[in-house]
Amino acid sequence: MTLERTERIARDGMLRGLHPGVQLYVSLAGRSHELKLGDARPGVPIAADTLMLWLSSIKPIAAVAIAKLWEQGLLGLDDRVALHIPEFAANGKEAVTLRHVLTHTGGFRMPIRHWRGQTWDEAIAEVCKGRLEPRWVPGEKAGYHPASSWYLLGELVRRIDGRPFEEYVRDEIFTPLGMADWSIGIAYDKQQALGDRLCTMFDTSSGELAVDPALNSPHFIAAVRPGANGRGPAAQFARFYEMLLGGGELGGARILRPSTVAEFVRRQRAGMYDHTFKHTLDYGLGFIVDSKQYGAATIPYGYGDHASPATFGHGGSQSSVAFADPEHGLVVALAFNGMPGEASHQERLRLTASAIYEDLGLA
Repeated sequence: MTLERTERIARDGMLRGLHPGVQLYVSLAGRSHELKLGDARPGVPIAADTLMLWLSSIKPIAAVAIAKLWEQGLLGLDDRVALHIPEFAANGKEAVTLRHVLTHTGGFRMPIRHWRGQTWDEAIAEVCKGRLEPRWVPGEKAGYHPASSWYLLGELVRRIDGRPFEEYVRDEIFTPLGMADWSIGIAYDKQQALGDRLCTMFDTSSGELAVDPALNSPHFIAAVRPGANGRGPAAQFARFYEMLLGGGELGGARILRPSTVAEFVRRQRAGMYDHTFKHTLDYGLGFIVDSKQYGAATIPYGYGDHASPATFGHGGSQSSVAFADPEHGLVVALAFNGMPGEASHQERLRLTASAIYEDLGLA
């Protein structure tokens, strides 16, 4: 399995200054291929074990954590969030349900300052004190919640299970799946030990290579952000999606039942205009479902021109994507370490994802 077109597009992006490096893992019907191109940081090549930053591409990990609790009968998808986190009911949010949170229809998109020094408890308090947005009826209006809703999911896991979110996903998802190098947040004492394995994220929007001071700060790297701060190699992230394609099981490790996987990755929000992305976009429960029917060239964080309608996954801000295409048995985990601005990234993502299908003879 060769990825000639895909590699050519990735190298062209490097020449154009969009990114200094790329890490890609593709699996198809038992075959796999990796691309490791360019630098993780100046003078340090990206390797198979380089820990990439996946930003919002990790949102489905929290969704799977919730799915496990749902399977166990510990929560209901139509439970009001306030049933489990009573203080969340403040300021008009009492009707918001878990389904609203997972489909980004809850109406509380406020930014969270956790990466600037807040503790976890302070971040949760900030979400709970926030107001429902004006003229927003939960479930009837859609708008991507970049951070606030995923903190709630992490807190739900903590309150119901007892373990902090990062420990729960390590024990219940990463370890069983062989994702030994994956974590949500990396403690300060471990950051130095990892050294050059930690990939640097660059702002390339000006045409120059600039280290992003926020995303590369020790505090951000350490922060447990359930919707934005997962780090690990692409090959291991692919195991998460291979598990989902396998009906919740991989290599003898059962994470979810097939019926649970089917419920979370099917279209649950269809044809709704997203007031954050300014585009119509379809969602499962925590997963973006292929939405190119609303404009293949304009859809944000899509899966290219050739993905089947049942394709599900998630993208990360100007940087990454991971997805599974059940019709073709395809899994893709792709991360760039350059953030060139939304327009340049969306073009880069569409071209790269489309090239993967073309290289594999799926188009």
